[in-house]
Amino acid sequence: MKMRKLSVVFVAIVLAVVVSGCRHQTPVAKNNPVNTQPPAPSPLASLTASPTSVDRGQPVQLSWNTQNATSITIEGIGSVSASGSRTITPQSSTTYHLLAKGDGGDAEANARVTVSVPTTTTTTTQGPSDEQLFAQNVKDVFFSYDKYDIRTEDQQVVNADASFLAQHPKIAVLIQGHCDERGSDEYNMGLGENRAEEVKSSLVKQGVSADRIKIISYGKEKPFCTRSETEDCWQENRRAHFAFAGSNEQVANGSR
Repeated sequence: MKMRKLSVVFVAIVLAVVVSGCRHQTPVAKNNPVNTQPPAPSPLASLTASPTSVDRGQPVQLSWNTQNATSITIEGIGSVSASGSRTITPQSSTTYHLLAKGDGGDAEANARVTVSVPTTTTTTTQGPSDEQLFAQNVKDVFFSYDKYDIRTEDQQVVNADASFLAQHPKIAVLIQGHCDERGSDEYNMGLGENRAEEVKSSLVKQGVSADRIKIISYGKEKPFCTRSETEDCWQENRRAHFAFAGSNEQVANGSR
């Protein structure tokens, strides 16, 4: 009987201890899962130009494509849509820069267009040649019948010829002495030479170098007028005729 009571008491004590320990035990917190979202995707961008090399004034097709971007700009153009194309006409070589921005960061793309600037061709108007200037400015000197001295009215012509030749020192000249058909061949050859020599002497006195001037006499061999035997026609043949001889070294042979 006593043993049964003792057993009951022991069980009661154990139960009391167990209940008391349960009351003071700290409850274990449950593991709740963390509510995390995946990162935003990074933007992607591409930019192309076609063609990449043009002459100034020619068009270029600029095309682009982006993904995961909320703001897209092209330098020199401004804000653009996520994808598209545009025709541009660059005036100089340019690198077009695209910047795409999104929640996941930034992306960039470039396209280079090389512009060739045509060389401006300057057309130089070529002036008249020395020979053309010579023909326009140097005049023949005429003489009286059977004379070789320079007449007063013809001295101004000689002065103008001297002035032109002084301004064009590279031009050489051949002075041809001519006569009308009257008189012998021998006499007219001498008279023609005297006429050419007289004009040469006047030019030299006015500063034209003597080594630029050669003379020759044709007498009455090469008349300028053959239409009639009149004073008007003969007057045309009594002259010192100037012929362009190029440079100083190109004066015709046969000078006297």
